[in-house]
Amino acid sequence: MVSMKTIAQKCCVSTATVSKALSDQKDISEETKARIRKAAQELGYFPNGTARALKTSRSFNIGVLFEEEAGCGLTHEYFSGVLNGLKEQVEKQGYDLTFINTCFDDRKMSYLAHCKYRNFDGVAIVCGDFNSREVIELMNSDLPVVTVDYIHQNCTAVLSDNIGGIEALMRYVYGCGHRRIAYIHGQKTSYVTKDRLASFYNAANVLGLDLPKNYVREAAYMDTRKAQTLTGELLDMEQPPTCILYPDDTALIGGRNEIEKRGMRIPDDISIAGYDGIRMSQLLYPRLTTVRQDTAKIGREAAIRLICEIEQAKTTQIQQVIIQGKLIPGQSVGHFNRDIC
Repeated sequence: MVSMKTIAQKCCVSTATVSKALSDQKDISEETKARIRKAAQELGYFPNGTARALKTSRSFNIGVLFEEEAGCGLTHEYFSGVLNGLKEQVEKQGYDLTFINTCFDDRKMSYLAHCKYRNFDGVAIVCGDFNSREVIELMNSDLPVVTVDYIHQNCTAVLSDNIGGIEALMRYVYGCGHRRIAYIHGQKTSYVTKDRLASFYNAANVLGLDLPKNYVREAAYMDTRKAQTLTGELLDMEQPPTCILYPDDTALIGGRNEIEKRGMRIPDDISIAGYDGIRMSQLLYPRLTTVRQDTAKIGREAAIRLICEIEQAKTTQIQQVIIQGKLIPGQSVGHFNRDIC
């Protein structure tokens, strides 16, 4: 491994000068800094992690809490996109990522205990049960924590614009002539669902829609079976909806199966729209109308905000960062003739 001494010999300076140049200290000229940095790069120099940790009192390691209840794990396209954006930005800024667990040497330990054991500089909670005692303990700790799609008074939150996304979707469907719009939403315990459901009701009110209470149903995110059952119930109503919104593009598949099972056509007989904008949504025919969430940007912003708090703790303020999505008009929402409604 290349050492500072090797760089010093190549540049004909002392190791102390090399150290000052690489740490960007002011008592070294910019010309000398540039020459030393160039030599370090050419020689393939990397700073010693242990020495850097001792000098800065930081591990340059960030913990990630990811407990995904749908059972999809890292195959969940939304969360995998967020994690990938987080990973890229963290590595770009010289940090490593480690997933948090609660087991050590066959013993149970809390999330916070694991973070202290691993000496994490900070934690990104990408997905977890925010009502659990251990997650609350972690968010209330002195450790820098950033949350994704959840607001806590002690943590900076990076949020997808769920309110704006549903509003845009409702306005689009309304603009296509639909007035009987049903919504199969995710579980009410989810912070995301609360925002989306409030936005749905608000948009309906603004647009002057008087929707029956049983037009709004609940199914867990990515639960295709429940979505299929609820779709059948909606279609069996005396006055069924002309358009159904689903909690996500995956759950929508269940609804789509029920519609096709009945010999109905999309969007001629019924319109449908999803959420997330996953790759599959644009491969189906008819191509789905959906809202694409900018998962990579959510992950990057979470990393940027967390590292800023780690490195500038005294000046960093708790913030809520909203990342806008994008409405993707597809072929699954058709223009409805209200004269035959």
